[in-house]
Amino acid sequence: MDSSALTREIARMVDEREWSQFHSPQNLAKSIAVEAGELLECYQWSEDAEPDAVESELADVLTYCLLLADRLGHDPAEIVRRKLATTREKYPAEKARGRSTKYDRL
Repeated sequence: MDSSALTREIARMVDEREWSQFHSPQNLAKSIAVEAGELLECYQWSEDAEPDAVESELADVLTYCLLLADRLGHDPAEIVRRKLATTREKYPAEKARGRSTKYDRL
């Protein structure tokens, strides 16, 4: 996924509607939490969630995440790569493979 092209596309849509005035970091973070809750709601009573509903809610979560990263001046791909590096250190494959144990208990 080319996150920069996607972010630009989202930004154009937001600009066309003059919505950026509502997109403070705090509001975007709240929106991520709200949309994540709606995504979780798809699975509330069954593991077999409606695929279209899951896709729609996941798109909302991702959109707000990209908007927040852009607002804060972060490159989504770069911050994910940095987090992956940290996680690899905390959870070495040879110790963590197949386990859900917290890193400090491996």
